[in-house]
Amino acid sequence: MRSFCVGFLCVASPVFAHEAVIEGATATPSGAGWSISVTLAHDETGWDDYADGWRVENQAGDTLGTRVLQHPHANEQPFTRSLPSVALPEGAEAVWIRARTSVDGWGKERFRLDLPVQ
Repeated sequence: MRSFCVGFLCVASPVFAHEAVIEGATATPSGAGWSISVTLAHDETGWDDYADGWRVENQAGDTLGTRVLQHPHANEQPFTRSLPSVALPEGAEAVWIRARTSVDGWGKERFRLDLPVQ
């Protein structure tokens, strides 16, 4: 709970966590699949609330690859991390990225990443 005072009235209000925002993503074909890079922004407070991962999904929501983030990035916002060697289905034209936070888990919003034509 966070408290604040207005005049002589002090009110306690809960602190609500929020989803990480996917600001952008790229996909690059490589010898062993695709390298996916994702830029995230999150109002991190340290170990108690931070973006702790993202995953690549197909249109149906099946996971194709997951990037685990091992620590907060409070002083590095936004930040970009990559996941190499992601196997994508033949003929896929797009994938979707979903971010995760240590407080809220997997977010509801997905970022559509159109794949470059090969």
